[in-house]
Amino acid sequence: MPSRNNDPVGQSLKRAAAEIIDAIVDVSAANPMVLIDGRAGAGKSTLARLVAANWPFAGRPQLVALDSLYPGWDGLDAGVERALHDVLRPHARGLLSTWRRWDWELQTEAEAHAVTPALGVILEGCGALNPATARLADVRVWVESPESSRKHRAFARDGDGFKPHWNQWAAQELRHLERHDPRALANVQVTIP
Repeated sequence: MPSRNNDPVGQSLKRAAAEIIDAIVDVSAANPMVLIDGRAGAGKSTLARLVAANWPFAGRPQLVALDSLYPGWDGLDAGVERALHDVLRPHARGLLSTWRRWDWELQTEAEAHAVTPALGVILEGCGALNPATARLADVRVWVESPESSRKHRAFARDGDGFKPHWNQWAAQELRHLERHDPRALANVQVTIP
């Protein structure tokens, strides 16, 4: 049985989390805002959880996944707009806010979640990093990963539910990349095999 120490993905994620945490420490914000962007299956969610678990300041950061905001398989842009309006702008202004989780099964908004300006925020998901969001963030991360690895991880994570939507979602990701060039907006770029 192979050791987890020999897991190149796990090791890359740990190194990437350490690099992000160093960047968080370097900013002067009391409650930093971190954006983690990348394509489906790149490792954004796992990376965000690692960063949250090793947060360098008092209090645990508020972790918001864009998967909880996208209103369905055609909702990349709408989910990002909801995050900007309901999470990022209020937090940047020092205001308490709420966002509503999208229920993928019922195809409707579900319960509300509060976001306090008293704690840092990590927003992760495809589309998280664009010119409007980048202006509000202290640390901006782009996660790169080969398509074959991304596809394998996404299907392993989401099962057959994602397979029929892979191309549909990838087209939205490509539009995001072409319009916003999130790699160029990132102040931390990491690669996960």
